Amino acid sequence: MTSFNRSTSRRLQKLIQIPSVWEGDRRPMSSPSRDDSEGKGECILWVDGSQGIVRGMDVVDPDTGPEAIVRTLMRAMEHPHSPAKPARPQRIVVRDREIQFYLRGVLQDLDIAIDYVPELHLIDELFRGFEEIIDSQVPELPPQYASTLRNQALAIWQAAPWEFLEEQQILSIEINKWDVGTLYASVMGMLGMEYGILFYRSEDSLKRFRATVLSDDESQERLEEAFLKQDCLFLTFEGSNAIDEDDDDVEDLADLPLSEIDPTFGNIHPLEGLRSVLYDEEALVVLVALESFSRFIRDHRHQLIGETFLTLSRRYRITLPSDELAKSVNITVSTMPQLAAELEEMAGFSSTEEGDFANNPMFRSLRDDLIPEDSFLSLGVVSWEMLEYLRNGVTYHQAGEIQQVGDGLPVILIQTSRPKAKIVIESIEAAGKLKAICFNPGADPFDGDRYDLGLLQTNNGELFLFGEFLDDDPIHVEARKKWNQRCKNTQGYCGLIIAKGLTGASRGNPQLRDMMALFEARSLSPKELGIGTLQLMPQLQFE
Repeated sequence: MTSFNRSTSRRLQKLIQIPSVWEGDRRPMSSPSRDDSEGKGECILWVDGSQGIVRGMDVVDPDTGPEAIVRTLMRAMEHPHSPAKPARPQRIVVRDREIQFYLRGVLQDLDIAIDYVPELHLIDELFRGFEEIIDSQVPELPPQYASTLRNQALAIWQAAPWEFLEEQQILSIEINKWDVGTLYASVMGMLGMEYGILFYRSEDSLKRFRATVLSDDESQERLEEAFLKQDCLFLTFEGSNAIDEDDDDVEDLADLPLSEIDPTFGNIHPLEGLRSVLYDEEALVVLVALESFSRFIRDHRHQLIGETFLTLSRRYRITLPSDELAKSVNITVSTMPQLAAELEEMAGFSSTEEGDFANNPMFRSLRDDLIPEDSFLSLGVVSWEMLEYLRNGVTYHQAGEIQQVGDGLPVILIQTSRPKAKIVIESIEAAGKLKAICFNPGADPFDGDRYDLGLLQTNNGELFLFGEFLDDDPIHVEARKKWNQRCKNTQGYCGLIIAKGLTGASRGNPQLRDMMALFEARSLSPKELGIGTLQLMPQLQFE
Protein backbone atom coordinates (compact mmCIF):
# COMPACT_ATOMS: atom_id res chain seq x y z
CA MET A 1 0.00 0.00 0.00
CA THR A 2 1.24 3.50 -0.86
CA SER A 3 1.97 5.61 2.22
CA PHE A 4 2.92 9.24 2.87
CA ASN A 5 6.53 10.35 2.79
CA ARG A 6 7.87 10.97 6.28
CA SER A 7 8.15 14.69 5.57
CA THR A 8 4.49 14.77 4.45
CA SER A 9 3.38 12.95 7.59
CA ARG A 10 5.31 15.42 9.78
CA ARG A 11 3.73 18.37 7.92
CA LEU A 12 0.20 16.98 8.38
CA GLN A 13 0.88 16.22 12.07
CA LYS A 14 1.63 19.91 12.61
CA LEU A 15 -1.93 20.85 11.60
CA ILE A 16 -4.24 21.72 14.47
CA GLN A 17 -6.45 18.77 15.35
CA ILE A 18 -10.02 19.89 15.88
CA PRO A 19 -12.75 17.92 17.71
CA SER A 20 -14.74 17.28 14.55
CA VAL A 21 -16.12 14.28 12.71
CA TRP A 22 -15.64 14.39 8.94
CA GLU A 23 -17.71 12.42 6.46
CA GLY A 24 -16.02 11.16 3.28
CA ASP A 25 -17.39 9.34 0.26
CA ARG A 26 -17.01 8.74 -3.47
CA ARG A 27 -20.13 8.40 -5.66
CA PRO A 28 -21.18 8.60 -9.32
CA MET A 29 -22.29 12.07 -10.39
CA SER A 30 -25.10 10.90 -12.68
CA SER A 31 -28.64 10.63 -11.40
CA PRO A 32 -30.10 7.11 -11.24
CA SER A 33 -33.38 8.47 -12.64
CA ARG A 34 -31.72 9.56 -15.91
CA ASP A 35 -30.25 7.51 -18.73
CA ASP A 36 -26.68 8.73 -18.59
CA SER A 37 -24.84 6.54 -21.05
CA GLU A 38 -21.91 8.95 -21.40
CA GLY A 39 -21.10 9.02 -17.67
CA LYS A 40 -20.25 12.10 -15.66
CA GLY A 41 -17.40 10.79 -13.48
CA GLU A 42 -17.37 10.27 -9.75
CA CYS A 43 -17.52 12.94 -7.07
CA ILE A 44 -15.30 12.77 -3.96
CA LEU A 45 -16.60 14.77 -1.00
CA TRP A 46 -15.11 15.54 2.41
CA VAL A 47 -17.55 17.28 4.72
CA ASP A 48 -17.11 18.56 8.28
CA GLY A 49 -20.19 17.05 9.90
CA SER A 50 -19.77 19.09 13.09
CA GLN A 51 -19.76 22.45 11.27
CA GLY A 52 -21.88 21.39 8.28
CA ILE A 53 -19.45 22.65 5.63
CA VAL A 54 -17.77 21.10 2.58
CA ARG A 55 -14.01 21.12 3.07
CA GLY A 56 -12.97 19.39 -0.15
CA MET A 57 -14.53 18.20 -3.40
CA ASP A 58 -13.21 16.63 -6.62
CA VAL A 59 -14.69 14.99 -9.69
CA VAL A 60 -12.59 12.11 -11.03
CA ASP A 61 -12.78 9.44 -13.69
CA PRO A 62 -14.51 6.28 -12.42
CA ASP A 63 -11.34 4.29 -13.18
CA THR A 64 -9.18 6.45 -10.91
CA GLY A 65 -7.67 4.48 -8.02
CA PRO A 66 -8.32 4.91 -4.26
CA GLU A 67 -5.42 7.39 -4.01
CA ALA A 68 -7.80 10.09 -5.33
CA ILE A 69 -9.86 10.11 -2.13
CA VAL A 70 -6.67 10.68 -0.11
CA ARG A 71 -5.57 13.54 -2.37
CA THR A 72 -8.91 15.26 -1.83
CA LEU A 73 -8.65 14.64 1.92
CA MET A 74 -5.20 16.24 2.01
CA ARG A 75 -6.58 19.37 0.33
CA ALA A 76 -9.52 19.33 2.75
CA MET A 77 -7.01 19.41 5.62
CA GLU A 78 -4.36 21.80 4.25
CA HIS A 79 -6.29 23.95 1.74
CA PRO A 80 -10.00 23.63 2.58
CA HIS A 81 -12.83 25.50 0.87
CA SER A 82 -13.72 28.79 2.53
CA PRO A 83 -14.69 29.48 5.32
CA ALA A 84 -12.95 26.42 6.76
CA LYS A 85 -9.42 26.73 8.18
CA PRO A 86 -6.53 24.24 7.80
CA ALA A 87 -6.89 21.43 10.32
CA ARG A 88 -7.12 17.67 10.76
CA PRO A 89 -10.11 15.94 12.32
CA GLN A 90 -10.24 13.66 15.31
CA ARG A 91 -12.50 11.19 13.53
CA ILE A 92 -13.48 10.24 9.98
CA VAL A 93 -16.54 8.19 9.07
CA VAL A 94 -17.12 6.42 5.74
CA ARG A 95 -19.81 4.06 4.46
CA ASP A 96 -17.49 1.88 2.38
CA ARG A 97 -15.45 -0.84 4.11
CA GLU A 98 -12.75 -0.82 1.44
CA ILE A 99 -12.28 2.94 1.84
CA GLN A 100 -12.19 2.50 5.64
CA PHE A 101 -9.40 -0.10 5.52
CA TYR A 102 -7.47 1.85 2.89
CA LEU A 103 -7.57 5.07 4.93
CA ARG A 104 -6.58 3.28 8.13
CA GLY A 105 -3.38 2.13 6.45
CA VAL A 106 -2.55 5.50 4.85
CA LEU A 107 -3.45 7.72 7.84
CA GLN A 108 -2.06 5.54 10.64
CA ASP A 109 0.54 8.16 11.70
CA LEU A 110 -1.93 11.06 11.92
CA ASP A 111 -3.86 10.02 15.06
CA ILE A 112 -7.21 10.05 13.26
CA ALA A 113 -9.88 7.44 14.02
CA ILE A 114 -11.38 5.89 10.85
CA ASP A 115 -14.83 4.36 11.43
CA TYR A 116 -17.52 2.73 9.33
CA VAL A 117 -21.16 3.90 9.43
CA PRO A 118 -23.98 2.60 7.20
CA GLU A 119 -25.28 6.11 6.33
CA LEU A 120 -23.65 9.51 5.86
CA HIS A 121 -26.53 11.88 6.51
CA LEU A 122 -24.89 15.14 5.43
CA ILE A 123 -23.33 13.73 2.24
CA ASP A 124 -26.59 11.90 1.44
CA GLU A 125 -28.40 15.24 1.60
CA LEU A 126 -25.81 16.92 -0.63
CA PHE A 127 -26.03 14.21 -3.28
CA ARG A 128 -29.82 14.36 -3.22
CA GLY A 129 -29.45 18.04 -4.07
CA PHE A 130 -27.02 17.20 -6.89
CA GLU A 131 -29.46 14.68 -8.33
CA GLU A 132 -32.32 17.20 -8.22
CA ILE A 133 -30.18 19.67 -10.17
CA ILE A 134 -29.23 17.03 -12.75
CA ASP A 135 -32.85 15.87 -13.12
CA SER A 136 -34.07 19.44 -13.59
CA GLN A 137 -31.64 20.16 -16.44
CA VAL A 138 -33.31 20.59 -19.82
CA PRO A 139 -31.74 18.32 -22.48
CA GLU A 140 -30.14 20.07 -25.44
CA LEU A 141 -32.63 18.35 -27.76
CA PRO A 142 -36.05 16.85 -27.00
CA PRO A 143 -35.45 13.09 -26.64
CA GLN A 144 -38.12 12.18 -29.21
CA TYR A 145 -36.34 14.22 -31.93
CA ALA A 146 -32.68 13.98 -30.88
CA SER A 147 -31.64 10.98 -32.97
CA THR A 148 -33.42 12.18 -36.13
CA LEU A 149 -31.98 15.68 -35.81
CA ARG A 150 -28.43 14.41 -35.41
CA ASN A 151 -28.81 12.10 -38.40
CA GLN A 152 -30.17 14.99 -40.49
CA ALA A 153 -27.28 17.19 -39.37
CA LEU A 154 -24.66 14.59 -40.30
CA ALA A 155 -26.32 14.17 -43.69
CA ILE A 156 -25.90 17.94 -44.18
CA TRP A 157 -22.25 17.63 -43.15
CA GLN A 158 -21.64 14.95 -45.77
CA ALA A 159 -23.43 17.01 -48.43
CA ALA A 160 -21.13 19.98 -47.56
CA PRO A 161 -23.30 22.80 -49.01
CA TRP A 162 -20.59 25.34 -48.05
CA GLU A 163 -18.49 24.01 -50.93
CA PHE A 164 -20.82 25.73 -53.43
CA LEU A 165 -23.11 28.09 -51.44
CA GLU A 166 -21.82 31.37 -50.06
CA GLU A 167 -23.28 33.06 -46.98
CA GLN A 168 -25.19 35.63 -49.03
CA GLN A 169 -26.79 32.98 -51.27
CA ILE A 170 -29.92 32.55 -49.19
CA LEU A 171 -32.49 29.77 -49.49
CA SER A 172 -36.02 30.46 -48.30
CA ILE A 173 -37.82 27.59 -46.55
CA GLU A 174 -41.56 28.22 -46.42
CA ILE A 175 -43.11 26.24 -43.54
CA ASN A 176 -46.31 28.06 -42.49
CA LYS A 177 -46.79 25.91 -39.39
CA TRP A 178 -46.08 26.07 -35.66
CA ASP A 179 -46.28 29.89 -35.85
CA VAL A 180 -43.36 29.94 -38.29
CA GLY A 181 -43.82 31.44 -41.73
CA THR A 182 -40.59 31.36 -43.74
CA LEU A 183 -37.03 30.65 -42.62
CA TYR A 184 -34.06 32.12 -44.49
CA ALA A 185 -31.11 29.70 -44.55
CA SER A 186 -27.58 31.10 -44.71
CA VAL A 187 -24.75 28.56 -45.06
CA MET A 188 -21.46 29.10 -43.20
CA GLY A 189 -18.23 27.32 -44.06
CA MET A 190 -16.90 28.40 -47.47
CA LEU A 191 -13.99 30.11 -45.70
CA GLY A 192 -13.16 26.99 -43.70
CA MET A 193 -13.57 28.88 -40.40
CA GLU A 194 -16.92 27.76 -39.01
CA TYR A 195 -19.40 25.33 -40.53
CA GLY A 196 -23.17 25.41 -40.12
CA ILE A 197 -26.52 26.86 -41.18
CA LEU A 198 -28.35 29.85 -39.74
CA PHE A 199 -32.13 29.76 -40.14
CA TYR A 200 -33.24 33.39 -39.81
CA ARG A 201 -36.87 33.96 -38.90
CA SER A 202 -37.02 37.13 -41.01
CA GLU A 203 -35.20 38.87 -43.86
CA ASP A 204 -34.97 41.95 -41.68
CA SER A 205 -32.94 40.19 -38.99
CA LEU A 206 -30.56 38.79 -41.60
CA LYS A 207 -30.04 42.18 -43.27
CA ARG A 208 -29.56 44.04 -39.97
CA PHE A 209 -26.88 41.63 -38.82
CA ARG A 210 -24.95 41.74 -42.09
CA ALA A 211 -25.18 45.54 -42.23
CA THR A 212 -23.74 45.80 -38.72
CA VAL A 213 -20.90 43.38 -39.43
CA LEU A 214 -20.02 45.21 -42.65
CA SER A 215 -20.11 48.68 -41.07
CA ASP A 216 -16.94 50.62 -40.32
CA ASP A 217 -17.59 50.39 -36.57
CA GLU A 218 -16.42 46.82 -35.94
CA SER A 219 -15.53 46.97 -32.25
CA GLN A 220 -15.75 43.70 -30.36
CA GLU A 221 -18.60 45.00 -28.20
CA ARG A 222 -20.61 46.06 -31.25
CA LEU A 223 -20.11 42.70 -32.97
CA GLU A 224 -21.18 40.79 -29.86
CA GLU A 225 -24.25 42.99 -29.52
CA ALA A 226 -25.15 42.45 -33.18
CA PHE A 227 -24.65 38.70 -32.81
CA LEU A 228 -27.05 38.49 -29.87
CA LYS A 229 -29.66 40.60 -31.69
CA GLN A 230 -30.09 38.01 -34.43
CA ASP A 231 -33.37 36.14 -34.58
CA CYS A 232 -32.57 32.66 -35.81
CA LEU A 233 -32.28 28.97 -35.15
CA PHE A 234 -28.89 27.43 -35.89
CA LEU A 235 -26.96 24.27 -36.60
CA THR A 236 -23.17 24.36 -36.20
CA PHE A 237 -20.49 21.68 -36.25
CA GLU A 238 -17.48 21.12 -34.04
CA GLY A 239 -14.98 18.37 -33.31
CA SER A 240 -16.29 15.82 -30.82
CA ASN A 241 -12.81 15.44 -29.32
CA ALA A 242 -12.91 19.00 -27.97
CA ILE A 243 -10.13 20.36 -30.18
CA ASP A 244 -8.20 23.04 -28.31
CA GLU A 245 -8.75 26.32 -30.12
CA ASP A 246 -5.46 27.64 -28.69
CA ASP A 247 -3.54 24.81 -30.39
CA ASP A 248 -1.67 26.06 -33.45
CA ASP A 249 -1.87 22.60 -35.04
CA VAL A 250 -5.66 22.41 -34.76
CA GLU A 251 -7.20 20.54 -37.67
CA ASP A 252 -9.78 21.94 -40.02
CA LEU A 253 -13.07 20.24 -39.24
CA ALA A 254 -13.39 19.28 -42.90
CA ASP A 255 -10.33 17.02 -42.45
CA LEU A 256 -11.91 15.04 -39.61
CA PRO A 257 -13.78 11.75 -40.10
CA LEU A 258 -17.55 11.78 -39.73
CA SER A 259 -17.27 9.95 -36.40
CA GLU A 260 -15.50 12.97 -34.88
CA ILE A 261 -18.04 15.57 -36.04
CA ASP A 262 -20.48 16.79 -33.39
CA PRO A 263 -23.55 18.85 -34.46
CA THR A 264 -24.81 21.56 -32.11
CA PHE A 265 -28.26 23.12 -32.27
CA GLY A 266 -29.61 26.27 -30.69
CA ASN A 267 -31.52 29.51 -30.81
CA ILE A 268 -30.58 33.20 -30.86
CA HIS A 269 -33.13 35.90 -30.09
CA PRO A 270 -32.71 39.57 -29.06
CA LEU A 271 -34.65 39.01 -25.83
CA GLU A 272 -33.31 35.53 -25.03
CA GLY A 273 -29.74 35.76 -26.21
CA LEU A 274 -27.96 32.56 -27.16
CA ARG A 275 -28.98 29.13 -25.87
CA SER A 276 -27.78 25.74 -27.06
CA VAL A 277 -31.14 24.11 -26.32
CA LEU A 278 -34.08 23.47 -28.64
CA TYR A 279 -37.55 23.02 -27.19
CA ASP A 280 -40.16 20.76 -28.78
CA GLU A 281 -41.65 23.12 -31.38
CA GLU A 282 -38.25 24.58 -32.28
CA ALA A 283 -36.79 21.09 -32.72
CA LEU A 284 -39.67 20.11 -35.02
CA VAL A 285 -39.17 23.27 -37.10
CA VAL A 286 -35.43 22.62 -37.46
CA LEU A 287 -36.09 18.97 -38.31
CA VAL A 288 -38.38 19.77 -41.28
CA ALA A 289 -36.13 22.66 -42.34
CA LEU A 290 -33.08 20.40 -42.45
CA GLU A 291 -34.93 17.62 -44.28
CA SER A 292 -36.26 19.97 -46.97
CA PHE A 293 -32.93 21.82 -47.23
CA SER A 294 -31.08 18.52 -47.64
CA ARG A 295 -33.45 17.33 -50.37
CA PHE A 296 -33.19 20.65 -52.21
CA ILE A 297 -29.39 20.70 -52.40
CA ARG A 298 -29.46 17.01 -53.44
CA ASP A 299 -31.91 17.74 -56.27
CA HIS A 300 -30.25 20.97 -57.48
CA ARG A 301 -26.59 20.48 -56.59
CA HIS A 302 -25.32 20.80 -60.17
CA GLN A 303 -27.30 24.00 -60.74
CA LEU A 304 -26.15 25.49 -57.44
CA ILE A 305 -22.50 24.78 -58.21
CA GLY A 306 -22.66 27.05 -61.26
CA GLU A 307 -21.30 30.60 -61.23
CA THR A 308 -24.80 32.12 -61.47
CA PHE A 309 -27.17 31.84 -58.53
CA LEU A 310 -30.22 30.67 -60.46
CA THR A 311 -33.90 31.06 -59.58
CA LEU A 312 -34.97 27.61 -58.36
CA SER A 313 -37.92 26.38 -56.33
CA ARG A 314 -39.25 23.00 -55.23
CA ARG A 315 -42.03 21.72 -52.98
CA TYR A 316 -41.53 18.77 -50.61
CA ARG A 317 -43.84 16.70 -48.45
CA ILE A 318 -41.99 16.00 -45.18
CA THR A 319 -43.19 13.10 -43.04
CA LEU A 320 -43.47 14.04 -39.38
CA PRO A 321 -42.52 11.83 -36.41
CA SER A 322 -45.19 9.27 -35.52
CA ASP A 323 -46.24 11.02 -32.29
CA GLU A 324 -47.33 14.17 -34.16
CA LEU A 325 -51.04 14.70 -34.90
CA ALA A 326 -50.40 15.62 -38.54
CA LYS A 327 -48.86 12.94 -40.74
CA SER A 328 -46.82 15.32 -42.92
CA VAL A 329 -46.23 18.93 -43.85
CA ASN A 330 -45.63 20.64 -47.21
CA ILE A 331 -42.45 22.74 -47.41
CA THR A 332 -41.34 24.97 -50.31
CA VAL A 333 -37.62 25.69 -50.73
CA SER A 334 -36.46 28.43 -53.11
CA THR A 335 -33.29 30.28 -54.01
CA MET A 336 -33.30 34.06 -53.55
CA PRO A 337 -31.04 35.60 -56.25
CA GLN A 338 -32.42 39.10 -55.71
CA LEU A 339 -31.66 39.01 -51.98
CA ALA A 340 -28.20 37.57 -52.71
CA ALA A 341 -27.49 40.49 -55.07
CA GLU A 342 -28.68 42.94 -52.43
CA LEU A 343 -26.42 41.39 -49.80
CA GLU A 344 -23.47 41.40 -52.20
CA GLU A 345 -24.07 45.06 -52.88
CA MET A 346 -24.08 45.74 -49.13
CA ALA A 347 -20.67 44.04 -48.93
CA GLY A 348 -19.33 46.02 -51.88
CA PHE A 349 -19.13 42.94 -54.15
CA SER A 350 -19.13 43.28 -57.91
CA SER A 351 -21.41 41.02 -59.92
CA THR A 352 -18.81 40.74 -62.72
CA GLU A 353 -17.52 37.31 -63.54
CA GLU A 354 -14.19 36.06 -62.19
CA GLY A 355 -11.30 37.70 -64.05
CA ASP A 356 -13.36 40.63 -65.41
CA PHE A 357 -12.35 43.56 -63.24
CA ALA A 358 -12.32 46.46 -65.68
CA ASN A 359 -15.13 48.21 -63.83
CA ASN A 360 -13.97 47.35 -60.30
CA PRO A 361 -12.55 50.47 -58.57
CA MET A 362 -10.74 48.31 -55.98
CA PHE A 363 -8.93 46.52 -58.80
CA ARG A 364 -7.70 49.71 -60.38
CA SER A 365 -6.06 50.73 -57.10
CA LEU A 366 -3.99 47.52 -56.68
CA ARG A 367 -0.32 48.47 -56.34
CA ASP A 368 2.92 46.58 -55.81
CA ASP A 369 5.23 49.51 -55.04
CA LEU A 370 4.88 49.64 -51.25
CA ILE A 371 7.03 46.74 -50.06
CA PRO A 372 10.69 46.71 -51.21
CA GLU A 373 11.54 43.72 -53.39
CA ASP A 374 14.39 42.46 -51.20
CA SER A 375 12.34 42.52 -47.96
CA PHE A 376 12.15 39.55 -45.60
CA LEU A 377 8.52 38.49 -45.14
CA SER A 378 6.91 36.07 -42.69
CA LEU A 379 3.53 35.13 -41.23
CA GLY A 380 3.72 34.72 -37.50
CA VAL A 381 2.45 35.71 -34.09
CA VAL A 382 3.52 38.04 -31.29
CA SER A 383 2.69 37.03 -27.73
CA TRP A 384 0.30 39.21 -25.76
CA GLU A 385 3.16 40.25 -23.48
CA MET A 386 5.33 41.25 -26.44
CA LEU A 387 2.38 43.11 -27.95
CA GLU A 388 2.26 45.45 -24.94
CA TYR A 389 6.00 46.17 -25.30
CA LEU A 390 5.51 46.92 -28.99
CA ARG A 391 2.59 49.24 -28.35
CA ASN A 392 4.68 51.25 -25.92
CA GLY A 393 7.93 51.26 -27.88
CA VAL A 394 7.17 51.75 -31.60
CA THR A 395 4.98 53.76 -33.93
CA TYR A 396 1.63 52.20 -33.16
CA HIS A 397 -1.86 52.43 -34.59
CA GLN A 398 -4.69 50.65 -32.79
CA ALA A 399 -7.57 48.99 -34.66
CA GLY A 400 -9.89 48.18 -31.76
CA GLU A 401 -10.28 46.26 -28.55
CA ILE A 402 -8.64 42.88 -29.20
CA GLN A 403 -9.79 39.78 -27.35
CA GLN A 404 -6.67 38.06 -26.00
CA VAL A 405 -7.45 34.45 -26.96
CA GLY A 406 -4.82 31.99 -28.13
CA ASP A 407 -1.06 32.44 -28.12
CA GLY A 408 -0.97 36.01 -29.40
CA LEU A 409 -1.79 38.46 -32.20
CA PRO A 410 -1.32 37.09 -35.75
CA VAL A 411 1.05 39.38 -37.65
CA ILE A 412 2.69 39.91 -41.01
CA LEU A 413 6.34 40.82 -40.44
CA ILE A 414 8.17 42.82 -43.11
CA GLN A 415 11.87 43.41 -42.49
CA THR A 416 13.89 45.74 -44.69
CA SER A 417 16.58 48.38 -44.29
CA ARG A 418 15.98 51.29 -41.91
CA PRO A 419 15.59 53.94 -44.68
CA LYS A 420 13.19 51.74 -46.67
CA ALA A 421 11.25 50.84 -43.51
CA LYS A 422 10.73 54.55 -42.81
CA ILE A 423 9.40 55.04 -46.37
CA VAL A 424 6.97 52.11 -45.96
CA ILE A 425 5.69 53.49 -42.65
CA GLU A 426 5.27 57.00 -44.04
CA SER A 427 3.46 55.65 -47.13
CA ILE A 428 0.97 53.69 -45.03
CA GLU A 429 0.33 56.71 -42.82
CA ALA A 430 -0.13 58.94 -45.86
CA ALA A 431 -2.74 56.48 -47.20
CA GLY A 432 -4.80 56.84 -44.03
CA LYS A 433 -3.08 54.00 -42.12
CA LEU A 434 -3.76 50.29 -42.44
CA LYS A 435 -7.37 49.06 -42.57
CA ALA A 436 -7.15 45.36 -43.41
CA ILE A 437 -4.94 42.43 -44.36
CA CYS A 438 -6.21 39.88 -46.87
CA PHE A 439 -5.09 36.77 -48.70
CA ASN A 440 -6.80 36.64 -52.08
CA PRO A 441 -6.62 33.97 -54.81
CA GLY A 442 -4.58 34.65 -57.93
CA ALA A 443 -3.97 32.61 -61.09
CA ASP A 444 -1.51 32.45 -63.96
CA PRO A 445 -3.59 31.41 -67.02
CA PHE A 446 -0.43 30.68 -69.02
CA ASP A 447 1.17 27.95 -66.89
CA GLY A 448 -1.84 27.04 -64.73
CA ASP A 449 -0.24 28.03 -61.40
CA ARG A 450 -2.52 29.33 -58.67
CA TYR A 451 -1.39 31.78 -56.03
CA ASP A 452 -2.33 33.06 -52.61
CA LEU A 453 -1.77 36.83 -52.82
CA GLY A 454 -1.05 38.83 -49.68
CA LEU A 455 -2.75 42.23 -49.83
CA LEU A 456 -2.74 45.27 -47.55
CA GLN A 457 -5.75 47.61 -47.68
CA THR A 458 -5.33 51.18 -46.44
CA ASN A 459 -8.11 53.44 -45.21
CA ASN A 460 -8.14 55.44 -48.46
CA GLY A 461 -9.21 52.29 -50.32
CA GLU A 462 -5.88 51.41 -51.94
CA LEU A 463 -4.65 47.82 -52.13
CA PHE A 464 -0.96 46.94 -51.94
CA LEU A 465 0.54 43.58 -52.85
CA PHE A 466 2.98 42.36 -50.19
CA GLY A 467 3.47 38.71 -51.14
CA GLU A 468 2.84 36.03 -53.77
CA PHE A 469 2.68 32.44 -52.53
CA LEU A 470 2.08 29.29 -54.53
CA ASP A 471 -1.17 27.63 -53.49
CA ASP A 472 0.46 24.22 -53.14
CA ASP A 473 3.52 25.36 -51.15
CA PRO A 474 3.26 23.17 -48.01
CA ILE A 475 5.09 25.70 -45.82
CA HIS A 476 2.73 28.49 -46.81
CA VAL A 477 -0.32 26.22 -46.51
CA GLU A 478 0.65 25.44 -42.91
CA ALA A 479 1.38 29.10 -42.16
CA ARG A 480 -2.01 30.13 -43.57
CA LYS A 481 -3.74 27.46 -41.52
CA LYS A 482 -2.23 28.90 -38.35
CA TRP A 483 -3.00 32.45 -39.51
CA ASN A 484 -6.68 31.61 -40.05
CA GLN A 485 -7.01 29.95 -36.65
CA ARG A 486 -5.31 32.82 -34.84
CA CYS A 487 -7.48 35.39 -36.63
CA LYS A 488 -10.53 33.37 -35.61
CA ASN A 489 -9.33 33.47 -31.98
CA THR A 490 -8.93 37.27 -32.09
CA GLN A 491 -12.29 37.80 -33.83
CA GLY A 492 -10.54 38.95 -37.01
CA TYR A 493 -7.86 41.26 -35.57
CA CYS A 494 -4.28 41.02 -36.85
CA GLY A 495 -1.27 43.24 -37.33
CA LEU A 496 1.55 44.39 -39.61
CA ILE A 497 5.04 44.88 -38.16
CA ILE A 498 7.64 46.91 -40.06
CA ALA A 499 11.20 46.16 -38.91
CA LYS A 500 14.73 47.23 -39.82
CA GLY A 501 17.93 45.15 -39.72
CA LEU A 502 17.70 43.30 -43.04
CA THR A 503 21.49 43.27 -43.53
CA GLY A 504 22.46 42.89 -39.89
CA ALA A 505 22.82 40.00 -37.45
CA SER A 506 19.06 39.94 -36.84
CA ARG A 507 18.17 39.30 -40.51
CA GLY A 508 15.15 37.00 -40.57
CA ASN A 509 14.79 37.21 -36.80
CA PRO A 510 14.29 40.87 -35.85
CA GLN A 511 14.48 41.72 -32.17
CA LEU A 512 12.32 44.21 -30.29
CA ARG A 513 14.90 46.96 -30.91
CA ASP A 514 14.57 46.36 -34.69
CA MET A 515 10.81 46.81 -34.82
CA MET A 516 9.81 50.28 -35.96
CA ALA A 517 6.01 50.20 -36.39
CA LEU A 518 2.95 48.15 -35.55
CA PHE A 519 -0.26 48.65 -37.50
CA GLU A 520 -3.24 46.75 -36.11
CA ALA A 521 -5.94 45.90 -38.64
CA ARG A 522 -8.76 43.55 -39.53
CA SER A 523 -8.34 40.30 -41.43
CA LEU A 524 -10.54 40.23 -44.55
CA SER A 525 -11.65 37.09 -46.34
CA PRO A 526 -11.56 37.02 -50.16
CA LYS A 527 -15.35 37.15 -50.13
CA GLU A 528 -15.36 40.29 -47.96
CA LEU A 529 -12.75 41.90 -50.20
CA GLY A 530 -14.89 41.06 -53.22
CA ILE A 531 -12.43 41.29 -56.12
CA GLY A 532 -12.46 37.62 -57.14
CA THR A 533 -9.47 35.70 -58.49
CA LEU A 534 -6.78 38.00 -59.93
CA GLN A 535 -5.28 36.94 -63.26
CA LEU A 536 -1.56 37.32 -64.03
CA MET A 537 -1.20 39.32 -67.24
CA PRO A 538 1.70 39.17 -69.79
CA GLN A 539 3.25 42.31 -68.26
CA LEU A 540 3.88 40.20 -65.13
CA GLN A 541 1.51 42.33 -63.12
CA PHE A 542 -1.60 41.07 -61.36
CA GLU A 543 -4.67 42.68 -62.84
